[in-house]
Order: sequence, then structure tokens, then C-alpha cells
Amino acid sequence: ARLFHFQELINRHLITMAQIDHSENPDVPSEVDSYHSLFPLEPLLPPNRMQKTSNFSYITSCYKAVNSKDDLPYCLRRIHALVFSYDFHAGAETMFSRHFNDPAADSYFTKRKWGQHEPPPPRQHAGLLPESLIWAYIVQLSSALRTIHTAGLACRVMDPSKILITGKTRLRVNCVGVFDVLTFDNSQTNHLALMPQYQQADLVSLGKVVLALACNSLAGIQRENLQKAMELVSINYSSDLKNLILYLLTEQSRLRSVNDIMPMIGARFYTQLDASQMRNDVIEEDLAKEVQNGRLFRLLAKLGTINERPEFQKDPTWSETGDRYLLKLFRDHLFHQVTEAGTPWIDLSHIVSCLNKLDAGVPEKISLVSRDEKSVLVVTYSDLKRCFDSTFQELQAAAAGSL
Repeated sequence: ARLFHFQELINRHLITMAQIDHSENPDVPSEVDSYHSLFPLEPLLPPNRMQKTSNFSYITSCYKAVNSKDDLPYCLRRIHALVFSYDFHAGAETMFSRHFNDPAADSYFTKRKWGQHEPPPPRQHAGLLPESLIWAYIVQLSSALRTIHTAGLACRVMDPSKILITGKTRLRVNCVGVFDVLTFDNSQTNHLALMPQYQQADLVSLGKVVLALACNSLAGIQRENLQKAMELVSINYSSDLKNLILYLLTEQSRLRSVNDIMPMIGARFYTQLDASQMRNDVIEEDLAKEVQNGRLFRLLAKLGTINERPEFQKDPTWSETGDRYLLKLFRDHLFHQVTEAGTPWIDLSHIVSCLNKLDAGVPEKISLVSRDEKSVLVVTYSDLKRCFDSTFQELQAAAAGSL
């Protein structure tokens, strides 16, 4: 699990840093307002082949871009007239692409393999999703709706093509707010009057998403297939899941609330909470390691500004004399040692250990040998730390004075 998490982080970083060759993609602008380094997140199509999306009924395109104000990546969703900016989650895929992009999964509905009195196939023969995964999704999506509805707003994009999945099960709702802009009404009264209707529609949309997941098919949520879809759910899943779907899809005489489904989720909520806390523990352990790595990197960065500096304060020998000479020998002690046969001796644990001792300024003694092996200097790490700190402060003072 740790290896998967580490590899996932590497892949996210590579995606975040991805760029395109503008000479080969002249249609992609180099800048849009304060955003630059645009990278398409969807296949680029010629203008004559671009089609309206099924959700917004507008031609759309999506890009990763970097904001010049904070130097962070964002996701730009362009409705060809408007541009919406969202947080960028590298490596995310839609729920549609992960779970509903297999035409064979719809065969139970499109080919009508089982008749009115013929039961649907059991889960092991239908390739259905584990119920635990569906509940994990339900908890996250209902939590998102609860947050939105509590703020007096509506989601309006609860659809598999607009739900993003990062990692194994983490969900995020994409394109929130687009409909509010596209259908903006200057009348505040009309907007508030329609909000309960929009919120009820959110609950129906959530029910359709859950039913589609339970059937492993978007065909199951079509009106003519609902009865067969519910039979599939009844045979393969718990009554709680079935009742939750029925509650969300069935019209009620009163306004429903997303809080109403909490009793159906029940103790499964604690399962998701425990899983989240366990993941937080793993992430915190990894973060602790990265804190140490960051500390050592800053030491190396400071050391690199000191060593082999061509000239400082009009003194071409500045980095070869005084305290700086000790730091040069320490750099050689870290990176340039050789074996008795003259081959490079590389030991990362040696490098990390020595840097930690330097940072702590321990009283342990260390022997530093000149490159011609004619001089051997015995100093303590506390001596080296004093030299290191005073030399870097000298550089900082000079840099501040030149501004």
C-alpha cells in the first residue's frame, strides 16, 4: 500500500509538471488572463468536430494551467464564452471513465438476457462492484451534498461524468457552479424559490448515481429498465442499499433532506471514518519523513551556495579560505570519497547521517582530508555548524544589501 501511495504521488507530480510543445499545438493559448502553461486534460479536437456536452449543452474544453499570482496549478473548464477555474487534482479520472466506460456492462439491459419472471444474474456473474465500495462513495457524495445544501445552495452536477476519483476511492464533485452562472437570473426571489427544487433534484441525481453503481451500468437508470435494475440490487445487495435508492428516487409528499439517509448508512459511516483515520496515520508518517527530507535539502541548498563560489566580495579565493575551506572539505567528505581501489564510494546513509550531525551541531569529531591528502584537519560537527551558519549569514547579508 505504501509503494502504491508513493508511486501515485510521483505520477501526480509528473502530471502536474506536464507541458506541451506550442509549436505543435498552436490552438492552445500560451496564456489566459493570469494563467499560463496550459495543458489539455481532454483530447484536442479540430473546431469543426467539437460537440456540445450532454450536461451543459455548450461546447466545452478543459485544461491544466498555472496561476502566475500564486504559482499553483488549477483546472480551467472553458464553456466557449466563459472560463471556470477549479482546484487541480493530478491523475484524477471521472467516475464515468472508471466504472461506466465498458459497453459490455450494459448487456444485461440492452440485450434483455433475462425476462420478466427470470431473475437477474448473481453478483459473481455480473461483474458488480463490492457493496463496501458503493457505501464509501455514498458517504462522500452525501457529505458533499450536505455541505452544499446547508449553505443554501444546490450542486446540480451530481453525475458520473462530473464526479472525480483520485487514488482508490476519494471522490470530488467537479464543475460545481457552472449551471448557476449559465442560468443566472437577476431576480433573487426566483433564485431562492427554485433552490428547494434544485436540492430535491440533487437527491434524485444521487439516487441515480448509486443505482448505476449498483448495476455497474448507466443503462440501469433509464426509466424502462428501473424495475430490472432494482431486482438486480435486491438479489445482490443489502436491503439498506435498496431502501436508500428507493428513497432517493421516489417522490415524497414532503421535501426530503440528505440527512434522512443517515439511518440507512448507519454503522457503515464509522467504517469509512476508521478507514480515513488509518489513511491519515499513513500520510502523517510519510509527512514526518518528508519534513526531515526537506530539512536536509535546505542544508544542502545552503551548502551549495557556499561551495565553489567563483568570487565573493571581490575575493576570487573566498570559497577556498578560512571557514569556507572547512566546508569544502566537508562537502568532499559527504560526496567524493573513494574506495581503496579508487572507485567512488557511495553510501546514502553516510550522507544523511553526516548532515543530521551537522544540523544538530554534535560534539563528535570528524577528520577532513584535503584532495592532495597532504592535510588532515580534525574538527567537531559543532565547529562545522558554526562555520556553516556564519558563512551563510554573510551571504544573506550581502544579498540583502544589494536589493
